[in-house]
Amino acid sequence: MAHRRRKAFTVVVVAVLVTAAVLAAKEARRRKQIASKTAAEIRSQLDDLDPATRAMVRAELASDVVSGLRDRD
Repeated sequence: MAHRRRKAFTVVVVAVLVTAAVLAAKEARRRKQIASKTAAEIRSQLDDLDPATRAMVRAELASDVVSGLRDRD
């Protein structure tokens, strides 16, 4: 009897872990899709700018990234 309970408990635990893994994978895929869509929208907006403004925006973004990396150290 105790063996059956242990086996049933193991099956339930495995099922819960598999379900959690599937849900985590779906969430990761959803977040990746949102990030890709957002990046594409930003690229499109940058491409719509005139060359001088686009260069200024990219320089500012690069500066922000470098500052963020330096602040982390």
